[in-house]
Amino acid sequence: QVRLVESGGGLVQAGGSLRLSCAASERAYSIVTMAWFRQAPGKEREIVARITWSGDSTFYADSVKGRFAISRVNARNTVSLQMNNLKPEDTAVYYCAASPIPSAIGVKLYNYWGQGTRVTVSS
Repeated sequence: QVRLVESGGGLVQAGGSLRLSCAASERAYSIVTMAWFRQAPGKEREIVARITWSGDSTFYADSVKGRFAISRVNARNTVSLQMNNLKPEDTAVYYCAASPIPSAIGVKLYNYWGQGTRVTVSS
């Protein structure tokens, strides 16, 4: 069973930056896609960005394009999300997730989830 542990959330002012990290307990070769999702109060969980373990494919939600960057370090089984120019609407709990489906986008295609890390952006 792969465990995902997120870190790096916190409180930041609008325009600031945060870096989230996700460490996988092991490199399960069934996992081909890693992603960051977020869920704001009263809203559905939505994908923020995803990357394949090979690094040859990334996806970003329109709301974060140009501000967020996802990356992975295979040797350390980690995936990071660099978040710049943060906005109050980025406030949410951010979840790391893993999927055996190449280039997966939908929530239901991810079968491993971290516990979440809270990001709060003040105006």
